[in-house]
Amino acid sequence: MKITSGETPMNTLTTFEKRLWLVSLLVVGVSSVLGGVAALNLAVSLIGVTALIFVAKGHVLGQLLTIVFGLIYGYISYQCAYYGEMITYMGMTVPMAAVAAVAWLKNPYEQGKQEVKVAPFYKKDWALLVALTAVVTFGFYFILAYFQTASLPLSTLSITTSFSASYLTYRRSPYYALAYALNDVVLIGLWVAATWEEPSYFTMVMCFVMFFLNDLYGYYNWRRMERRQGL
Repeated sequence: MKITSGETPMNTLTTFEKRLWLVSLLVVGVSSVLGGVAALNLAVSLIGVTALIFVAKGHVLGQLLTIVFGLIYGYISYQCAYYGEMITYMGMTVPMAAVAAVAWLKNPYEQGKQEVKVAPFYKKDWALLVALTAVVTFGFYFILAYFQTASLPLSTLSITTSFSASYLTYRRSPYYALAYALNDVVLIGLWVAATWEEPSYFTMVMCFVMFFLNDLYGYYNWRRMERRQGL
């Protein structure tokens, strides 16, 4: 996937996408002030919403930023004893984002363009996804229970939705965004619980609220990409 001369990632965004990105940054910034500024929480939230707008474009920069987000978010999760989140992002999301970045670079829609080629997802692919997700969820439940993970049911559900989303992202399917939207709902619940103990985590709640909106747009845009690419 080559970048054409003079074309930067920001230049690929439409007016609506730039506005969505700026609103996301503003909401996260304001929530940080309201909840008590925590620099690391704010930084990871800003990186996260920026990653999502480029993932929604099918731009590989989104995957690279996801790697950075996952590493920082994993550390924050460790501080809250959300070991499921730490293990999920550092041990699964980050490696899968790296693999997805390579896959996206190898599969551009058109030579010289920054848009990834959308791939079809067949019934046998859904069956494999369900089987893999069940195995991963089952295994991680006992790992999380062993480490006495906070909010074990929600943390386990986060494993399920995160793995599904990561796999679908790697497979270049528009349904990645719906899986991530479900994961966002789970994470909103997790961080609401944490905010009761530490108000500065309110930033993380609003971060995943904006993630949810961005992922819904991601699904819409990927389906539009799918039609434009003739799939």
